[in-house]
Amino acid sequence: MSRTLLSTSLLRRSLNPTPITKATIYNHRTTMSTATSNKITTLDTSLTPRLPASSPTLFEAKALKSLSFESLATSLNRSEVAVAALFYGQATASPEDIEKLSSVLDIPKEKLESQLQGFPDRGRSIDMPPREPLIYRLFEIVQNYGYAYKAVLNEKFGDGIMSAIAFSTKVEKEVDKEGNKWAVITLRGKW
Repeated sequence: MSRTLLSTSLLRRSLNPTPITKATIYNHRTTMSTATSNKITTLDTSLTPRLPASSPTLFEAKALKSLSFESLATSLNRSEVAVAALFYGQATASPEDIEKLSSVLDIPKEKLESQLQGFPDRGRSIDMPPREPLIYRLFEIVQNYGYAYKAVLNEKFGDGIMSAIAFSTKVEKEVDKEGNKWAVITLRGKW
């Protein structure tokens, strides 16, 4: 689907009354669920030219169902980050993933098979340095602490590198005694 058609489709849904099972558009990247006040991530259409054909397909179905990555992760029995990586074309979908996504998102299995089979084209969706503020901040963390991480990792494990293939990651939310929210990002890679 072209960027214009996707934007028009999302705009049309935001202007027309929709059943609770559909989403009302909050902005280009965030959807406000009509069933709850929780926001869900939708596709930033400026990224569409750099993403695989599966991304608009998956994100549009996700928005129509008002599903979070957390709920999709539960359905697929994968982590939230792993599911989001599938949506951005940064991970490989297994046949089981395709079957479950087809069922949960009501997308024809054949369409998902044709769009998700093959090898991911990792890293193409991001400019360097990143311009999106949160992604830039993650880049900045590695830029500022990269050599410190390297030094401590080398002391603990010896010479080598941490795998980004034999790898898992997760995002958690902590709230301290004062009510401040803290993001906890775990990176787990084979040495």
